[in-house]
Amino acid sequence: MNTTRKFWQVPSVKNGTRSFSEGRRWIMKRHFKGMPTMEDFEMKSEPLPKLKENEILLKPEFWSVDPYARIYPISFGYKLPMTMLGSQVSQVMESKNPKFPEGSHVVAYTGWRDVAVVDPDAVYDTYGKGPTALPKVSAAITLPKGMSRSLLLGTIGMPGNTAYFGLLDICDPKPGETVVVSGAAGAVGTLVGQIAKLQGCRVVGIAGGEEKCEHLVKELGFDAAVDYKKKNILTAVRRAAPAGVDCYFDNVGGNISNGVMMNMNMYGRIAVCGAITGYNDTKPVLYPALQPTMVAFQLKMEGFFVWRWMHMGRWEEGLNQMTRWVEDGKIKNRETVVEGFENLPAAFIGMLEGKNTGKMIVKA
Repeated sequence: MNTTRKFWQVPSVKNGTRSFSEGRRWIMKRHFKGMPTMEDFEMKSEPLPKLKENEILLKPEFWSVDPYARIYPISFGYKLPMTMLGSQVSQVMESKNPKFPEGSHVVAYTGWRDVAVVDPDAVYDTYGKGPTALPKVSAAITLPKGMSRSLLLGTIGMPGNTAYFGLLDICDPKPGETVVVSGAAGAVGTLVGQIAKLQGCRVVGIAGGEEKCEHLVKELGFDAAVDYKKKNILTAVRRAAPAGVDCYFDNVGGNISNGVMMNMNMYGRIAVCGAITGYNDTKPVLYPALQPTMVAFQLKMEGFFVWRWMHMGRWEEGLNQMTRWVEDGKIKNRETVVEGFENLPAAFIGMLEGKNTGKMIVKA
């Protein structure tokens, strides 16, 4: 099903023997200062309680590590220490909830937990509040035969819907237009570029390193790729997009985005998904003012959280379309896989350092 996996080896954290009478979770002890370190996390083991009415026992198959977990806690007032943010695909091992029968699968944003007893209707410390709140436990959609359930955390999950709605609803690309995406070799960026190609656009990806840039062009069908580690962005984008940039899907912010915006066409559209280049800054960084460029080129710029489309009742629309595109071979998947619950912090840090191509997944 066009899914390529690369296993990334990390030094394993040794935690002794374990018992299924206990559950484990990773605690975020303090707010990150700069790049997260192993000292920011602590693994805790806790007795598993007997199931009460409405509860289910979950055994994870895959966990996701995502950039939002770096910035959410300090941005939205989470109380620490707390269970580290993250999602998982899990099998229901036991159930006292008719909505989630034994043997079924769920997607849960209950954080970095191993085997756990969960009440799907409860509110956990990982959810947050308001329009940025993470979703409660939901039944996993049924995938076509041969597709890994890890895709429910990537292409056919939150990152997939981020690319789908962020590009199509906010950028609204037209056939023949030029789309530029930064963070192009990541979980969202790889999908944005492929969806833009399906809309008949010229696609330019910005990524770090020759290997990632080669992957974008030779394997995913991007028209051009810019290595931000080696090239002046303003000049390189101008060469890769000689007709100018109509749509920019921004995952990174900072000087990279400033360089792209100077190449925008009149009435260009910009979807701001993230600003990962600044997530680990320890001091404020000054950038040129955006307003003169936006006025001069009459640009439209809009930031977004993908949960907007969940509240609008359109979540399954995106998942179903991404599933069809994967099944038809129109979307290719790339996963960087780390094995073992013990290695979740290392995978998270590696993702922030750009060690992944495509979606970073931790396999049970």
